[in-house]
Amino acid sequence: MRLKDLGERRIISRIRQSFSGKRPGVILGIGDDAAVVRGPRTLLMTQDLLVEDVDFRRALHPPRLLGRKSLNVNLSDLAAMGGRPLHAVLGLALPGNIGVTWLDEFLSGFREAARAARVALVGGDISAAARIMIAVTVTGETSLFVTRYGAGPGDRIFVSGTLGDSAAGRRLLERGAKPGKSRPAGHLLQAFLDPSPRLELGFLLAQRKLASAMIDISDGLTVDLWHICEESGVGAEVELERIPLSKELRRASRRPLALALNGGEDFELLFTVPPDNVSRLRHLGSRFKVMDIGRITAGKKIMAVDSTGKAKPLKIGGYEHFK
Repeated sequence: MRLKDLGERRIISRIRQSFSGKRPGVILGIGDDAAVVRGPRTLLMTQDLLVEDVDFRRALHPPRLLGRKSLNVNLSDLAAMGGRPLHAVLGLALPGNIGVTWLDEFLSGFREAARAARVALVGGDISAAARIMIAVTVTGETSLFVTRYGAGPGDRIFVSGTLGDSAAGRRLLERGAKPGKSRPAGHLLQAFLDPSPRLELGFLLAQRKLASAMIDISDGLTVDLWHICEESGVGAEVELERIPLSKELRRASRRPLALALNGGEDFELLFTVPPDNVSRLRHLGSRFKVMDIGRITAGKKIMAVDSTGKAKPLKIGGYEHFK
């Protein structure tokens, strides 16, 4: 059976049944013109859009994992602000010839990610289109939040996890690697297909007032660092040898550092920490993998420092729509 055999009302009913159940804070969920929720004191809101053949390829991305990713990339934005997620609104534009099984698997993955993050899907919209488009809006709450514009000279620059894995996974998929069948590449494929938002780390960095500025690495380390520097009116020095690279990336790529700098879609956190807070950050080391990769400087130059200590301007790359 295909979506055009169901029609809009039955598709919406299918989504509503898939996410039925009472959730704290939700007064009125899916089914009306708008959702009604109890709002916290400070509300965070973010939206991300995934477009077929721009952000993903249907033939390469299993629908269940695409459902997970479509929510998790939004949750990564909340993590970068130090927020706790609350509600989600899902907009879907789908071709009518897509099978109902595709939709069910997509919703299954979205539901898995929502349950893991304790997110309530409270509404959305659906439309017919020539290609798949997924728009997710997420709300969250926090008593303390971190912005991109708080970095100051002398702050240390940290990243979570390892970088470049997602870009390597995307390349492997394009070359024919299959999820679950290419064991040596499994870590890299998962990094691209099924990223995990760093919600707990972001929350603790905000609540303990450890980070002065923060962003999630969605477009690439260099361009996202540039965003922090641009908003904060500062420069930076990045020690290239300290950028964390996984063993899987080193084995799979001849130029792992290039992927780590500009590959994008890592969905790790990039944050700055004032010198007085660095020792306090170390206490989180047993729970989270974070790496000090450089420092914030006065002025507006962003420099790369090699193993000999020589500095040169860091070329800003990464992903940019319409370019």
